[in-house]
Amino acid sequence: MNTAHNMTRVYAAEDANPCRGRVIWKPSKSAWILSMYIGAIVGGWLTFSWQMFALFAVTSVFTLCAGHSVGMHRRLIHNSFNCPKWLEYGLVYFGCLVGLAGPFSIIYMHELRDWSQRQPHCHDYFASRQPLFKDWFWLLNCDIRLEHPPTIRYEPRIANDRIYHLLERTRFLQQIPWAVLFYFMFGWGGVFWGICMRVSVCTTGHWLMGYVAHRWGDRTWDVAGAGVQGYNVPWCGLITMGECWHNNHHAFPESAKLGIHPAQADPGWWLICLLHKVGLTWDIQHPETLPNIAKRGCIRTLLWHFALYDKGCSLPCCSKQSAESYRTNLVRSWCYRPQTIVGMQVMREINSLRKYYCPFRPRF
Repeated sequence: MNTAHNMTRVYAAEDANPCRGRVIWKPSKSAWILSMYIGAIVGGWLTFSWQMFALFAVTSVFTLCAGHSVGMHRRLIHNSFNCPKWLEYGLVYFGCLVGLAGPFSIIYMHELRDWSQRQPHCHDYFASRQPLFKDWFWLLNCDIRLEHPPTIRYEPRIANDRIYHLLERTRFLQQIPWAVLFYFMFGWGGVFWGICMRVSVCTTGHWLMGYVAHRWGDRTWDVAGAGVQGYNVPWCGLITMGECWHNNHHAFPESAKLGIHPAQADPGWWLICLLHKVGLTWDIQHPETLPNIAKRGCIRTLLWHFALYDKGCSLPCCSKQSAESYRTNLVRSWCYRPQTIVGMQVMREINSLRKYYCPFRPRF
């Protein structure tokens, strides 16, 4: 059984503080990313061909989509679906090839960041508030040491797994077998484009999307009490494998489906659905399967549109057309059936919502 919603890794004592800490430069991280940049810029320029570009594109899409987005993020970190163990190992392995981190280090950093962002205030390291270059230097070259961090405990299935410990210890060395293979297949161009260019673009792109998705874009949801909110970044669904729908992810972190509206392209979700059709994924979580309190957050935003329109609000987002369009998107995508959002049902829901606490506030 999938226990994604009940899984807790972060245990914060009363004195845990996400604000007070120091950013520490790590030479090993700088050496790694700078060596990839040099190989990509110099070697990529000298060995460019459309064949090498195709190698870079195919390997980048596969490691980002199957590896990082589906394997690392949606399966390992959020446990949003179940799959055979051999498939999980394969997906996480390809996630390691992206070049960001091993399974334990990526879980630790993700849990620490998410916990910090959901506090009223947190260190700028977690909030993407610094200028672009400084944030790049912090995230790709440094670590943070909080004075009073929370305790992060891995569940036994991960903590006791020898394969994951091996992947963690060899996270940088895993590029070597592929570099040798690409060298014998394509020469040095295969190494520069299949390894250096891929790692450079994927790691930098991952950081850049995180920077943008915490500063600019569209917001449907507000996570109550969180000092850092996520944003949906339009037009980036395909190139980010669906990870750009970050406001949706902040609202429904346990969901395997990040692009929850029809127009929000989500290749990671498409891959999970394809694997499900052949029987390789099950217990897939999405907003419709999550606890009712989250659903009430969804409909609350819709009903607030109607309520403000009825009160004569002049904001463009509160127009009847906007509210009806939003309702249509919900009906067509994942949340409610048409018969439950008609007539007096809307008014009954507005009245009933006053009796419930909802963790998400609509933002206009």
